[in-house]
Amino acid sequence: MASVLTDKHPCFSSQAQHQYARMHLPVAPRCNISCNYCSRKFDCANESRPGVTSAVLSPVEALNKFEQVKAAIPNLSVVGIAGPGDALADWNETRETIELIKKVDSGMLFCLSTNGLLLPEYAPEIVKLGVKHVTVTVNCTEPVVGAQIYGTINYQGNRYVGAEGTEILVNNQQEGIMYLAGHGVTVKVNIVMIKMVNDWHIPAVVKKVKQLGAALTNIMPFIPAQGSVFSGLPQTAMRDVTAMRAACNSELKQMTHCRQCRADAIGLLSQDRNSEFKNCAVKPAEPAEAKPVPFGGHYKVAVTSKFDKLVDLHFGQAEEFHIYRVNKRRYERIETRRLEKYCNGDVDCISEDKRREAILAALSDCDAVLTMRIGYQAQKRLLKRGIMSVEYCYTVESGLFYTVEQLELKAAAAV
Repeated sequence: MASVLTDKHPCFSSQAQHQYARMHLPVAPRCNISCNYCSRKFDCANESRPGVTSAVLSPVEALNKFEQVKAAIPNLSVVGIAGPGDALADWNETRETIELIKKVDSGMLFCLSTNGLLLPEYAPEIVKLGVKHVTVTVNCTEPVVGAQIYGTINYQGNRYVGAEGTEILVNNQQEGIMYLAGHGVTVKVNIVMIKMVNDWHIPAVVKKVKQLGAALTNIMPFIPAQGSVFSGLPQTAMRDVTAMRAACNSELKQMTHCRQCRADAIGLLSQDRNSEFKNCAVKPAEPAEAKPVPFGGHYKVAVTSKFDKLVDLHFGQAEEFHIYRVNKRRYERIETRRLEKYCNGDVDCISEDKRREAILAALSDCDAVLTMRIGYQAQKRLLKRGIMSVEYCYTVESGLFYTVEQLELKAAAAV
């Protein structure tokens, strides 16, 4: 049965790619790990890579879009949820989307992409939902290797870094893959090949995931993403990827037709039709106007945002911070604090150390910083002063409430 279903999945079967279409529904913006090669952003219509989408949809909006796409593309066989964050980090939205679509099309195949951190928690629900295909990105099996690839791991209310965090991720990935494969789910493992970081380690990864029950692996080239920690590293040459796939093919079946699709891709792998359905996607709602009424039990959060609508600015690029007061139900912006630039001219320059101190001083009364991306050293400096760093990539409004959740999880874990 699994083979018959896979024959209709263009990402799992090279034969299916020319016959069957897929669509990715971007309903899961949150992510619980920070990969040094990743930079997620919105409204990037001409860029095709994982983590990119023009809008994030609610489950109801996703259902509406599905119905319109299905009417226009009769050979649509698969609905996938690949972020733009992690499908399991926003599990309620992912589950509701699948349930809504199953009610109107019980024969549709469903596919999830995940980093695997939460697989032990949600794998039984994935099986119960009838999801038959899951892609897990596994870049290493050794924590010391993962410490070079991952910045932070946010798990059960705690933030981990280095080998300690990667060990949790690796163990959860392996436990989840084994469970899914043992319960009839076809598992594909994606591996990002990064020269001199994990390329030498990939054969060991392929061997391990085969032992766990994975059906195939997809070794992908590392592509530098602007704004990511690894943006300065060279892109992995396809000849090296091809050679690695050939070397690993005797161990486990290799996917060779991956297009590293967007989180809102639609159509055949070779003919993305996402742009045809822009009117089907509802743009994210702008943050509601907050009432300027004092309220208690609140946190103070600094936000990095270009236009104070999306959390879309790297911490290190911020020239100002929007300061909010927020609790579980409400929020209000109370001020904007501007910072000096690194250099305002040929002679009017400040050192990086002075700028760091100015940032810490500006944020000294804040409980958290809400930002699209932040480096490890900056996180450590803030944490020493009791300021939590929260990475997020959607609206300021939803990010503020997510930050409250993280702060309260941290407080509960400290009790």
